[in-house]
Amino acid sequence: QVQLVESGGGLVKEGGSLSLSCAASGRTFSSNAMGWFRQAPGKEREFVAAISWSGGTTYYADSVKGRFTISRDNAKNTVYLHMTSLTPEDTAVYYCAVDKKSYISAQIMAASVIYWGQGTQVTVSS
Repeated sequence: QVQLVESGGGLVKEGGSLSLSCAASGRTFSSNAMGWFRQAPGKEREFVAAISWSGGTTYYADSVKGRFTISRDNAKNTVYLHMTSLTPEDTAVYYCAVDKKSYISAQIMAASVIYWGQGTQVTVSS
């Protein structure tokens, strides 16, 4: 059974940093692009960041570009999201995702996701 387990969420003050991890089990995703999405209360789930199967290509939503960094460790079957300069607008449940494709040229579309994590809450206080 495939599982994606996010960790690292929590409460942080505005301007602070937080790092999320997503550990996959049940199968290896070293050939899949992976990414992060988020969903704030009352809003639709939105794309945050994506990384190709090798880690050589990354893509970010404009709202997080320059502040967030996505990375992966295929040996650990884990993808990470390091978030800095957080603002209250970053408050959301963050989900990791496995794309059906290996390569990325732009954001991952939700329709292309084959597996989702259960989500981890990130709350940024002002």
